Amino acid sequence: MILVQISDPHIRQPGKLAYGQVDTAAALQRTVAAIQRLPQPANAVVITGDLVDFGRPEEYAHLRRLLAPLSVPVYLLAGNHDEPMALRAAFADHAYLPPTGPLHYAVDLGPLRLIALDSHQPGCSHGALDAAQLTWLEQTLADAPEVPTVIALHHPPFETLIGHMDRIGLREGAAALEALVRRHPQVERVICGHLHRAIERRFGGTLAATCPGTSHQVCLDLAPQAASCFALEPPAFRVHAWTAHSGLVTHLMPVGEFAGPFPFHDAHGLID
Repeated sequence: MILVQISDPHIRQPGKLAYGQVDTAAALQRTVAAIQRLPQPANAVVITGDLVDFGRPEEYAHLRRLLAPLSVPVYLLAGNHDEPMALRAAFADHAYLPPTGPLHYAVDLGPLRLIALDSHQPGCSHGALDAAQLTWLEQTLADAPEVPTVIALHHPPFETLIGHMDRIGLREGAAALEALVRRHPQVERVICGHLHRAIERRFGGTLAATCPGTSHQVCLDLAPQAASCFALEPPAFRVHAWTAHSGLVTHLMPVGEFAGPFPFHDAHGLID
């Protein structure tokens, strides 16, 4: 079973560039094409927030058009750039999205279960999880203690050491979430967006990780007062592959078309 994770597409209205120079729509088109080229087709795609740049209806309509080539279920999370009501209106046919309240949900993906948490805070760049959300998560995990589970949210619940991003990270609920995850060993991964980089950390007895953006990436600078900057480093997405024998194995796949594949050997052995 293959769950593909993409993150932070930041789609704007057609013809508009993010930050005056990033064609996020073209980048998402390339990402969708890369997903469709996978030798083992995805069973589902989850997008971990910042779906669009300003939360405008026109942006969500554009996003729908860009995702349309995907023939598998797509599950959406809200990030700090999103507007929940506009998101709901644009994707009203996505029945897993609750009509009111936090945009959290649980869906069964065959052998895996996906639980989405809503860390979005209206009008804020940082995120938070309140007591009600954590209570909902505890009950939802308790409902299926034997099913391998992936928890998804936009803001990572750990420090990444990228100072300007940590200052707009998950400000409330991270410690409580970690303690809760530790009580539920069926949680295989906690997957996040927001950082526009691939970052991993041990968390609550499992692994928490962020996903690169589909276009621009946050600069890797671990100085506490480093400037808030982005770079046009290669985008990538994560491939979470589950088998009963191996459990959940996660790969990082760069977006693009590259030379190959080439054989390591010919009919007589290694190529000299």
